Amino acid sequence: MKRKDFIKTTAAFTAGTTLLPFASCKEDKKEMVAESMRTNWAGNYAYRAKNLYEPSSAAEVQSLIKQLGQQKALGSCHCFNNIADSPLHQISTKYLVQPLEIDVDAQTVTVGAGTKYGDFAPELHEKGYALHNLASLPHISVAGACATATHGSGVGNGNLATAVSGIELVNGNGEIVTLNRTSDPEQVHAAVVNLGALGILTKITLDIQKTYDVRQDVFQELPLQSLKDHFDTILSSGYSVSLFTDWQNQNISQVWIKRRMDTPIEDLGIDFYGAKAATKNLHPITRLASENCTDQMGVPGPWFDRLPHFKMGFTPSSGAELQSEFFVPRENALDAILALEKKSGQIFPQLMITEIRTIAKDNLWMSPCYQQDCVAIHFTWKQNPKEVGQLITMIESELEPFEARPHWGKLFSMAPELIQSRYEKFAEFLAYAKKMDPDGKFRNDYLNLNLYRS
Repeated sequence: MKRKDFIKTTAAFTAGTTLLPFASCKEDKKEMVAESMRTNWAGNYAYRAKNLYEPSSAAEVQSLIKQLGQQKALGSCHCFNNIADSPLHQISTKYLVQPLEIDVDAQTVTVGAGTKYGDFAPELHEKGYALHNLASLPHISVAGACATATHGSGVGNGNLATAVSGIELVNGNGEIVTLNRTSDPEQVHAAVVNLGALGILTKITLDIQKTYDVRQDVFQELPLQSLKDHFDTILSSGYSVSLFTDWQNQNISQVWIKRRMDTPIEDLGIDFYGAKAATKNLHPITRLASENCTDQMGVPGPWFDRLPHFKMGFTPSSGAELQSEFFVPRENALDAILALEKKSGQIFPQLMITEIRTIAKDNLWMSPCYQQDCVAIHFTWKQNPKEVGQLITMIESELEPFEARPHWGKLFSMAPELIQSRYEKFAEFLAYAKKMDPDGKFRNDYLNLNLYRS
């Protein structure tokens, strides 16, 4: 991809990218690597940090934090903005992995912060356990997903961070801090969705449950009128439900219904509120091949191979895309969707697909679903930054009456003051961040704009 094709953006489309060499650090050694262009997964953002370090233990993280100035944790590079960048140093969580530690009595599993969901889920299943949910991509790191409130779907399912019962992190003073939901509930609520502002996570403990199988049934061409008439029923028709639309022809192009097999289920038939049952596996973008998608057609499979939309063993797409997502209170969601439907003519030319999902409320201070059930409206865009930037601003304006909150790891242009006003615990979180990072080592352009600007 040519450099001119990279979007020059912060979360508000304001900062440029710079291509720089990087350093790799293992066991306190620096080794300069040949000059290379380091980008996020989609290639739309080139990291500006001069040095990259790759510690493999909490002790190495402590040493780095104490020695370095401005720095930032870098996970699996799946964010679309500069939340994980730094003016000087990035500390990768790639090698912060460990064997699974399962506590049978507490029903928890502890993993290294750099672990990807798709890497440990099969082993967890083999041992007889499961997580409550997964995101559409299993390729993302646990720490990064939780720090940005990344989510799956389901009216009764909280985002991935709601499974966190404890964390180990290294704060700005280089101190190891351990927090547990039982003994430190409010600190856990403050620290899990942390935007990288508090320190670098080294371990995460997650709630687990008995393993289960899931089946996926997909239906095509749901009339928009049916969605209007049966909105809550449709979104509640499975353990996890996703709606896909390109905003054309007054319909929802696909409905993905994922249901657990450890509870009684009914046959959905071949007609679902006017949508017809698919006759083969489908990609969310119907014209694309489905080989990298998890199996559908009602064939049961383990939770880790059905709750995501894409298989771990495949690259889900070329990555040449942009993404934005907005959370609205569930009671406002249908009106918000219908407001955007009126703008379909503007949205469609730059769109690859929109996904609509539900997320249950939680108590995590900086979660978009803090104490409110939400519907998330997600946009996967063509990689045309100028045109997409204009559309994002338009969409934010349309969603203004519905008190939308943007996904922390995707593209948005919403004013910081407006975002902050929609988080009841914002002032408390800001104070907590300053306590955990008194010298501002983890501050970067993203946090300076969206957190510290007031």
